[in-house]
Amino acid sequence: MEYVLLVKLGELTLKGNNRDFFINTLRSNLERALGNDFRLLYRHNRFYIPVETDEKARRAMDVLSKTAGIVKYSRAIACPRDMEQIKQYALKMAKEAIEKTKGRTFKIEAKRADKGFPLTSYELACELGSHIAQNIEDLTVRMTEPDWVIRVEIREQTYIYWQEEPAMGGLPVGVAGRGMLLLSGGIDSPVAGYLMAKRGLEIMAAYFHTYPYTSDDALNKVKELARILSIWTGKLTLFTVPFTETQLSINKNAARNEITLHMRAAMVETATILAQRNGALSLITGESLGQVASQTQESMRFTQHTTNLPVFRPLVGMDKEEIIKIARKIGTFETSTLPYDDCCTLFAPKRPMIRPNYEKTCHAYKNLELKELIQEAAEKSEKDTYRLGERI
Repeated sequence: MEYVLLVKLGELTLKGNNRDFFINTLRSNLERALGNDFRLLYRHNRFYIPVETDEKARRAMDVLSKTAGIVKYSRAIACPRDMEQIKQYALKMAKEAIEKTKGRTFKIEAKRADKGFPLTSYELACELGSHIAQNIEDLTVRMTEPDWVIRVEIREQTYIYWQEEPAMGGLPVGVAGRGMLLLSGGIDSPVAGYLMAKRGLEIMAAYFHTYPYTSDDALNKVKELARILSIWTGKLTLFTVPFTETQLSINKNAARNEITLHMRAAMVETATILAQRNGALSLITGESLGQVASQTQESMRFTQHTTNLPVFRPLVGMDKEEIIKIARKIGTFETSTLPYDDCCTLFAPKRPMIRPNYEKTCHAYKNLELKELIQEAAEKSEKDTYRLGERI
């Protein structure tokens, strides 16, 4: 008998001829995150990770919970396809389930993937259910909503488990290419990066630093957000863009109520330069429809006119509570709410334009003649790279 972590994959198993690419990408991501202490086995759309100690199990489970492409994982007993041993370990699992849940109703879910096993799935479930009920008092079999479920799978050997932990889901990071996230110090943009990594994008990020109007504390806050985000995205490269001259020029020359719109359009244009230089084929923003003046339909149409890349806005249909819930889950909320200056609100007008006329505002942006400043800001960007929560 040995303990293994049984890893169940999500929608990538439905891929056709490209399935090997998805599986191999997930394998590479897992091997990199787990390190050399672990063996990773793959059979029939599942990964198996032998774990000899509780400490190794905890470390591996922490990795599994933060790896995109996995939907569930369980700590299972692996034993031979011998009925006496299967009964013995199913009983052991039942006692563990009772101790942890205090529940007295249960059922057995058996799956005979190898049809060479002498009992059918139904016969196996009946025999194990009877064995457990005979050896533990006051138990009741309940087929709907039992307190706990013992799951038994007959494959090349037998796997027995009762707890299934939910994982991140989605697709392995890297299968969808690379995207450039516009990362501010707020709550929304880290969540947007997390959600797009969950859809398979490798994330790069651009932060617009307006020193001394935004402080080094604000910059360090964004770097910490990038570090936390890399726990979920695997690798994250952060470009810090010196944006002071561009923003001062906009503040000096633009109509007061258009300042925020032009600033965001300039950020998109700069991020596009960085994306194209670094192999990213899309931009990602934390915009949510109607949240602020620059996030109306008209405003978003204008601010994206400075890029020819697709702009992904995974939060566009979410309200703030939904976004905060995810931010708390991924551990960015506390850092995002630290009270430092935000480049996005710097020089913000009291009455910003909400529904800009597309043609007129594009013409006004062109007249600001920002290209040279934007090109220079992109050239002077500084790069930091994080991998799995560490700066490298």
